[in-house]
Amino acid sequence: MNNTFFLIASILIFFYVVTTKFTRWKSGNVIRLPPGPYPLLIIGNIFELGEKPHISLASLSKIYGGLMTLKLGSIITIVVSSPEIAKEILLKHDLSFSSRSVPDTGRVVNHHLFSVVWLPVGDQWRRLRRISKQHLFSVQQLDDGQLLRREKIQKLVDHVHECCTSQKPINIGRAAFTTSLNVLSNFIFSTDMAPYDSVESQEFKDAVSGLADVVGKPNLADFFPLLKPFDPQGLLREANVHAEKLMAILDRMIDQRVQARAKSSAAASSTNDVLDLLLDLSAKNESEFSRNDILHFLFDLFAAATDTTTSTLEWAMAELIHNPEKMAKARSELEEITGNANIIIEESDICKLPYLEAVVKETLRLHPPVPFLLPHKALCDVEIQGFVVPKDAQILCNVWAIGRDPSIWSDPHEFMPERFLDVNIDYKGRDFELIPFGSGRRICPGLPLAHRMLHLMLGSLIRKFDWKLEPEDMDMSERFGITLHKSVPLVANPIKI
Repeated sequence: MNNTFFLIASILIFFYVVTTKFTRWKSGNVIRLPPGPYPLLIIGNIFELGEKPHISLASLSKIYGGLMTLKLGSIITIVVSSPEIAKEILLKHDLSFSSRSVPDTGRVVNHHLFSVVWLPVGDQWRRLRRISKQHLFSVQQLDDGQLLRREKIQKLVDHVHECCTSQKPINIGRAAFTTSLNVLSNFIFSTDMAPYDSVESQEFKDAVSGLADVVGKPNLADFFPLLKPFDPQGLLREANVHAEKLMAILDRMIDQRVQARAKSSAAASSTNDVLDLLLDLSAKNESEFSRNDILHFLFDLFAAATDTTTSTLEWAMAELIHNPEKMAKARSELEEITGNANIIIEESDICKLPYLEAVVKETLRLHPPVPFLLPHKALCDVEIQGFVVPKDAQILCNVWAIGRDPSIWSDPHEFMPERFLDVNIDYKGRDFELIPFGSGRRICPGLPLAHRMLHLMLGSLIRKFDWKLEPEDMDMSERFGITLHKSVPLVANPIKI
């Protein structure tokens, strides 16, 4: 034990001396870093992160400003906490900050080599984004999938109705996850991946949320790269367990389709879903889009789309249950538009429901699904407001802090959807006071689908049912990770209206 400690300490001291010398030379002669707390020997500002870094760094930004420098071990990290600076970095200097700072846990199953999430901007990244835009998230593709989403929302309502009849409480996050999972799996595989309250659904959810939690945790192996072979916190091992579960499920689905296509002609076996389309693309040019590319592409879709939508829906329901007068106002608006309670809300109704849209915006302001977005990386030295963000610096955009900044929002910690009724602010990457999905070329490609799913699920759950807490006290605390989940899952009893 002592030998191991001294070995690690020696490595850290050596690495600190080397990197600090370089940083001082660079700082003294070339660049002027943004302000920030004074770094301690070796560890820098690691202790400043705390258990909930989005909150800790929001507090520090009140001292050092909206552009702040932290030294996390050997990594220079620039924290952005103002909409003006976020606009400058994500829009004006978009290309210079378009690369990714990939955490060690993001390299599980070599995912960073194939993932549209982690790849640097280049030919492969552009190819994957083009496939996403044309074949998954275009207006035409989304419009063509309306009947599918309507069917899955109806199944969600039927499930809630069954629980209502049997007086069984519902884990709202789990039900929302199953709905999102089956919408996506039918779109891609033409089949449900899991029924409600099934072992399969829970295992898939645990793997996705577990991976998001692990990848979001501060990791010594990121701060001190020489420690990567040791995986001192065991985070890489844990991430591998979750990632391999997801990969095995998706790989099995692809295998089943490949075998079905091999047994008969493509015309006879084709289901004309996304997987068939991807396999056809691969067949045309495997060197550009291989079977392995398909696997990692689907990994990104299922890991990102299901977890973030589920988290936001759960927070929205928690806030509405916590604020019954807001719930009543949203329900009244839905009653005016849909009329009969047995009618499922249509996607064409969303634009006619300004208060429901305001509820979603307010939820995303208070509880952005990815509080720091995903980390960007500077491709070169860039001057921002008189300071220089150095090449290879990690960029964290604290959208959680921006969403609770009292200089931007009145009563920032209060759930007040009304604040969005008289202002033209949206979350589609143009208004930097509210960028939960990011902005610029790295904006989340799944935003259009998330927009539709959030309003459909939320509107259906509050239009047809009232909700009683189980237990009556609600824990509104957060569990930090790449995705910001509730610490305690929201469980409530549905009451048919």
